[in-house]
Amino acid sequence: MHPDYDPLTRIAREPDALEVFYRDHVEAVQRFVARRVSDPHLAADLTADVFLAAVDSAASYDSRRGPVLAWLYGVGRNAIAAEARRRARELHAVRRIEGRRLVDGTALARIEERLDAERESRRLHRAIAALPEDDRALLELVSLDGLSIADAARVLGVKPATARVRLHRSRARVTAQLHETGDDPTPERALPVEVRP
Repeated sequence: MHPDYDPLTRIAREPDALEVFYRDHVEAVQRFVARRVSDPHLAADLTADVFLAAVDSAASYDSRRGPVLAWLYGVGRNAIAAEARRRARELHAVRRIEGRRLVDGTALARIEERLDAERESRRLHRAIAALPEDDRALLELVSLDGLSIADAARVLGVKPATARVRLHRSRARVTAQLHETGDDPTPERALPVEVRP
């Protein structure tokens, strides 16, 4: 993709731009969501929510502040956090089927395959759940979602130097926790050591 490619400014002007934007980014968003939830229906809903929110807030995207994908992951974090808050409020309520969006069998099978493929990532995600929320988000954006430290720092609104220190500290904590619980993948597999600045 060309470095100056800015699909979000085109969405309002060109009818086909949304479809192109969706096709270009749907797999990355599906992986992002699948690492954070295990229900295929919820994963489908959240993926759709991320794109709807992205269209609604496209005007806030500034290409000078980082790549589209980093911005989209920020939108995804907000959508997932909003869903977590909604579910927490409904913990004591009866689950209502009519509130769920229907997914056909083929789409559900693809989502289940994606969820299976991301099972190891979800295990690691559970291991880092004990970190403070901002440290956990930074670790996920860099180690799981592949953002550079600078782009992840932009998503979280912190300085890159601060992000580097927090990332190093968080990786050490997670590695220690994996050792304690006996879930001890090699650190290179669990938390990629090489990251882009």
